[in-house]
Amino acid sequence: MMNLELARQLIRDALSHGRTLELKPLSVVVLDPGGYPVAFEREDGASNLRFKMAHAKAFGSLGLGMGSRGIFNRAEQQPYFIESVNTMADGQLLPVPGGVILRDSSDQIVGALGITGDTSDNDEACAVFAIEQTGYVADTGG
Repeated sequence: MMNLELARQLIRDALSHGRTLELKPLSVVVLDPGGYPVAFEREDGASNLRFKMAHAKAFGSLGLGMGSRGIFNRAEQQPYFIESVNTMADGQLLPVPGGVILRDSSDQIVGALGITGDTSDNDEACAVFAIEQTGYVADTGG
């Protein structure tokens, strides 16, 4: 179950991994299964749009039931579909890697983690690392 303690641990682990990899300043948001923010942090030097970007990665993942890498792949194949979904989501969908769904051992969605600040692949790697550290399953959609 998503709660503040788990959200804070996910953020700590993601940011720690980003520092280990010497990435640019990261911003991390954790959403509950309904798409509501549980916690958010941004590192010093992160730009002012990073909350919206991290949120859109995670929010879109929950909305389509797949990590944002899967949404990115689908956008390449069906750009009009993803554009239409983004319109329905009031622009709250960012179809690039970095939005990862947390699943429990019975494949139920626990929440989503959205990270932005470095390359999309590095953002996603930090999300996967954090999720796996807590014992949950990371669903990148890829």
